[in-house]
Amino acid sequence: MTSADDWLHDPRPVQRVKLFSDAGIDPAAWPATVPAVAQFLEVAGRDGWEFGPGVTFLVGENGSGKSTLIEGIAEAAGLPAEGGSTNGGGETRRTESPLSEWLRIERSPRAPRWGFFLRAETMHGYYSWRDDLPDAPPSLHEMSHGESFNALLDEVLDHPHYVSGLACLDEPEAALSFSSTLRWLASLDRMRSRGTQVICATHSPVLAAMPGATILELGDWGIRESTWEDLELVRLHRGFLEAPGRYLRHLLE
Repeated sequence: MTSADDWLHDPRPVQRVKLFSDAGIDPAAWPATVPAVAQFLEVAGRDGWEFGPGVTFLVGENGSGKSTLIEGIAEAAGLPAEGGSTNGGGETRRTESPLSEWLRIERSPRAPRWGFFLRAETMHGYYSWRDDLPDAPPSLHEMSHGESFNALLDEVLDHPHYVSGLACLDEPEAALSFSSTLRWLASLDRMRSRGTQVICATHSPVLAAMPGATILELGDWGIRESTWEDLELVRLHRGFLEAPGRYLRHLLE
């Protein structure tokens, strides 16, 4: 059993995610109708959903609930809904689910408060917010999509100044080449070694191959812990690379 002293000194920015007692959840309405979200809410309302230290990957098909969960957790942790750091970020109009309003983050008073949310499709707003800062760093708008993500990695996420904190990453590989994805894999491992807790939604079998990471696979069944070798994602990529013709003859008729 975890003692009060253990809880006080636990460095995880997100120990557990719980539900507010007055959360107005309609189980017949989105996002609670998504099996993975429904399971997450059930566990969060009972004992709380626990996230371990280091890196946790959320893997699954489009529509499985990965981004919805990442967005909800990030916003509940105090990060901008459209991406950015605890210091701020851009904002246009709200399109997120109400999930964050139902969630309560449990962490010790000594856990680091710094965090960053990388949300691939809305980082344009964060870049503009950053450009308006006094003594703004070089503009990320002037870089390619992948170059800007790599610059964020070097300047913010994997910068040794930020020795620990929370990184919520929503499909960072969307902007990355194969070699850049490998670079991110190495950086995630450095971040983990410095004490950063990472929760990452991904379609990348390369990122998900990170040794020691926790992999949660989302689907019609809800959420289940998996290994890299057992992921449907890995099976499909491997099958295509071994024999693309088997897939193409059905697609290009």
